[in-house]
Amino acid sequence: MTAPAVTGGRLARAVPGVLAVLLFACGAPPALSEQSEPLPVVATPIPLRSDQPEAHETESLVWRGGLELRSPRSGFGGLSGLVISPDGTRLTAVGDKGIWLSLPLRYDAEGRLVGAGEGRIARLRGPDGETLTKKWDRDAEELARAPDGTHFVAFEHNHRVWHYAALSGTPSALAPLPSLDGMGDNNGIEALAVLGELGLLAIAEGGAQGDASLAFLWREGAWSRLMYGRGGGFRPTGATLLPDGDLLVLERRFNLLEGVRIRLVRVPAASLHPGAHLSGTVIATLEPPLSVDNMEGIAARRGAAGETLIYLISDDNFNPLQRTLLLLFALKD
Repeated sequence: MTAPAVTGGRLARAVPGVLAVLLFACGAPPALSEQSEPLPVVATPIPLRSDQPEAHETESLVWRGGLELRSPRSGFGGLSGLVISPDGTRLTAVGDKGIWLSLPLRYDAEGRLVGAGEGRIARLRGPDGETLTKKWDRDAEELARAPDGTHFVAFEHNHRVWHYAALSGTPSALAPLPSLDGMGDNNGIEALAVLGELGLLAIAEGGAQGDASLAFLWREGAWSRLMYGRGGGFRPTGATLLPDGDLLVLERRFNLLEGVRIRLVRVPAASLHPGAHLSGTVIATLEPPLSVDNMEGIAARRGAAGETLIYLISDDNFNPLQRTLLLLFALKD
């Protein structure tokens, strides 16, 4: 979803990043073709807190590094869905302009995220083999990887979920999501998570009464309906399955007085079944002066020492006052 831009003090911080991109591009960014192309990236390390660079933990999270990502490549930005390879060496993401990208990640000897290499970027295709170019069709909001290495992509505006054997190829369409007809353009599926043998969980940003969002479980070729409980003005923007089987949902809230606030909600594995009203426990809330932006993508994996690692990525809305941030945390437990 496109969230309101963060203004005010962010302008002074954003201008240097914009100038860096312009200098790095040496002119207008090249247009993105239909084929996968090199993706040059400038990855600048950032601290957990802008006012306390030495800070390294917050609530149940331990800071393991963060990056601000910039690129002159046309189409880079607006990243809303995130997958991290099991060994952590590669990031895969989809974005609002109908793109997918792959990016190698770098860590130091302590396992902290410190950089990124040159990646690849391309346009997503539809079932007819044509690239997605119209706003109505191309707004990719979420990405989930199945155990067999294939991917599911959720789209807004034209609400749907497609299954890609390879993101460079043509997808097959899952059955239409029930109850989403007539919903607003930005109230569709924001969160996807593969639940192993249970199937594919999809959570919409809206679509229900009060503090609840519509949710659906895809299994054996059909959708069943669930509900996802939320509150405090927060709405789901991403989800991932934790190594222990619990679900971790990324939620966002924005208003002009507070700016952007993010929270992580842990939903017990035992509650993930058809017909459930899902609810969980807030394990962390992120807000300024922590390094945070319009976070929309989340992924999890098991670290080398057995710890649970959580990655978050932000959608910059192609707005110079916002940033593409990639954050890495370890759960304290």
